[in-house]
Amino acid sequence: MAKDNSFDIVSEVDMQEMDNAVNQTSKEISQRYDFKGSNASITLENENEIKLTGEDDYKLETILDMLRVRMAKRNVPLKCLNPGKIEPASRGTVRQTIKIEKGLSKEKAKDVLAFIKTLKLKVQAQIMDDKIRVTGAKRDDLQAVIQAVKSKDFDIDLQFINMR
Repeated sequence: MAKDNSFDIVSEVDMQEMDNAVNQTSKEISQRYDFKGSNASITLENENEIKLTGEDDYKLETILDMLRVRMAKRNVPLKCLNPGKIEPASRGTVRQTIKIEKGLSKEKAKDVLAFIKTLKLKVQAQIMDDKIRVTGAKRDDLQAVIQAVKSKDFDIDLQFINMR
């Protein structure tokens, strides 16, 4: 009897690298000339959000751009950031909360699952918590699924792990 092969589709963020990117951005803010004398800051509040503060929308956008550059250098997916709206804060400053999206939401998982079914390959896919397990008899079919899912944009960063 042939043994089924499988792999998992996940959306993960390396939080240590994210913390490093936030710390590097904070250090750059303290050293840049255009931020001298301002109370602009970036902090990693918890595992799920980043808080930005600054004098105006332009400074917040600049901080977010600096963070994205640091994340890209550290291979942290940029699609995991979900910026919230800019809100007024104390002393004439503004703040923004950025959510860090980790794991596959049920809606995104259903979209990926429906896409895999349209491929008409001999594979089975099922949602397991915040990941999708894809199984099939042929490794070539599994490789075809990986290539097809990589080619389609689901607005989240997907990784393919546990290939067996």
